[in-house]
Amino acid sequence: MTATDAPPQPARPGGARLVRLASLAGLLGLWALAALLAQDPGLMPGPWVVGPLLWQEAASGRLWLHLGATLARVAAAFVLAMGLGTALGLAMGRAPRLDRWLDPWLVVLLNLPALVTIVLCYIWIGLTETAAITAVALNKVPMVTAMLREGARALDPGLDAMARVFAMPPGTRLRHVLLPQLAPHLAAAARTGLALIWKIVLVVEFLGRSSGVGFQIHLYFQLFDVGMVLAYALAFVAVMLAIEALVLRPWEARARRWRAP
Repeated sequence: MTATDAPPQPARPGGARLVRLASLAGLLGLWALAALLAQDPGLMPGPWVVGPLLWQEAASGRLWLHLGATLARVAAAFVLAMGLGTALGLAMGRAPRLDRWLDPWLVVLLNLPALVTIVLCYIWIGLTETAAITAVALNKVPMVTAMLREGARALDPGLDAMARVFAMPPGTRLRHVLLPQLAPHLAAAARTGLALIWKIVLVVEFLGRSSGVGFQIHLYFQLFDVGMVLAYALAFVAVMLAIEALVLRPWEARARRWRAP
């Protein structure tokens, strides 16, 4: 085998981290350049303006209060959406007759605007935490269902046959046969779902809550305070980037590891 025929070597974790940091630094540089070109801190405040505002909110405790409220809603909606979506997706992928009945419903829900769901939940349930979390979860369940349905359709029939031959109990079969095959699909659904859920949570808070990052963005939008809007937005983006790097990306890599050649 010649040097040109050698298989490509996977990127080292340290090198990948440096690339991501350099990419984020480039994004920060573009923001700073845009602020300098705009020459209007009220319209486009630079990092040197937003940074002290972010520190001020953190020091006062307001930032942690509202971040905590938003994260609690994100976590509740995420668990609810992943649980319902996984159960429905697995059922539809394994039962063709059920899939034929529920597929039109799934298409409708996938194309229903998030804003409509939020408004209807607030009207029907009221301006409560239950309505907020329900609205967010309902917007995420169809996506999880669609992704897990495709994963269930791709399950290895040979492993199914083996489980039947050895008369595996349903719990054992789920744990040792189905879930390992579905793990990459679950990881992908969780990764994309978290990004979608927190954005919808901000809209829910913007429209009808009295706490959270979305509420603060609404407040400072009314005051035309772009710096504070960016400060709260960036704080939550930083939290989501940390969750992505420390939890979701390692989980996804671990879930896909068994498929590596």
